[in-house]
Amino acid sequence: MFIDDLRADLDEIDRLGLTRRRRALGSPCGPRVQRDGREYLSFCSNDYLGLAADPALRAAIADGAQQWGAGAGASHLVSGHYAAHDVLESALAAFCGCERAISFSTGYMANLAAVATLAGRGDAIFADRLNHASLVDGALLSRARLCRYPHTDLSQLARLLETTPARRRVIVSDTVFSMDGDLAPLPGLLDLAERHDALLILDDAHGLGVLGPEGRGSLAHFDLCSPRVVLIGTLGKAAGLAGAFIAGDGRVIEWLVQRARSYIFTTAAPPALAHALLTSLLLIRGADEARARLRQLIDRLRGGLSARRWRLADSATPIQPLIVGGNREALALSAALDEAGVWVPAIRPPTVPEGTARLRISLSAAHSYADVDRLLELLRGLEAAP
Repeated sequence: MFIDDLRADLDEIDRLGLTRRRRALGSPCGPRVQRDGREYLSFCSNDYLGLAADPALRAAIADGAQQWGAGAGASHLVSGHYAAHDVLESALAAFCGCERAISFSTGYMANLAAVATLAGRGDAIFADRLNHASLVDGALLSRARLCRYPHTDLSQLARLLETTPARRRVIVSDTVFSMDGDLAPLPGLLDLAERHDALLILDDAHGLGVLGPEGRGSLAHFDLCSPRVVLIGTLGKAAGLAGAFIAGDGRVIEWLVQRARSYIFTTAAPPALAHALLTSLLLIRGADEARARLRQLIDRLRGGLSARRWRLADSATPIQPLIVGGNREALALSAALDEAGVWVPAIRPPTVPEGTARLRISLSAAHSYADVDRLLELLRGLEAAP
């Protein structure tokens, strides 16, 4: 029976140490959260600038609801597109230095739209092997030929591009890889795109707000600009709210408006959210002090943990993965921290490759030096334990 088969499959997931459990928070996002009746020091969220509970954003979203109501009521192409969406999209395009932008309800939907709409049968997609699952799913939905190259391996990517018979070529990559924290070699990727007449789709979910002058993202960090680039940004991480966008050449964006299924066939995000995101962009632009503090916290963590039993991945971003290895050991380490009131999630396959289970330490500008020192103290003690 189908249900019995599911039970057996769930038991096997549990046997392998891969069962996932939701934890319900009883407080706003921040360095300290309420969970299960206890307070925890949290290193879990992607709230890199500490804006998720910022008073200015709380006021902005309340003001947006008063002005625009609670919901959009329909899809963008029916009656769910508001003046607030127009203003936000113009502001996002200007912020990223692009001709035009289109907004989405989630980053997952934006990634599906970009990849599945801009490539199709007869085309080839060249994707970094560690790309986010939503980029992989978009490639599968496109029906294009999917060619995955080893992580950040430009030489192998060049060989694939040189030998493809595809009529159109699309290179797809995260900018900051969500489970490793490292940066894609964007100048090299753009150079290959130029040499092989390819489109370059970049998911800047974890770079926007953190990298580049005024937090303008990974392209600004590398001082890159090209009409070949299709840039995807997420607004639920450093921006502190929710939603996403795609920015690029005006013709690319118009094609997405006309053909992107995850845009056309879903209710628009509330205009109140679009209204509040304008405040978020202003806060990001003025957050140089927070970004400097974030860099100091990253340096403090990396300088204070010279682990021999585990290994910090090579990351200069707020994502600091501590590679543990086995699933059970990663879960045990996370549980020991949890017992001490510090919440750091264990990340296991299939999110990461087999044998690389890890703690994903996420830093925020809202953390204090004492918060980082507390985590370091606990990790040193656990490493020394038999």
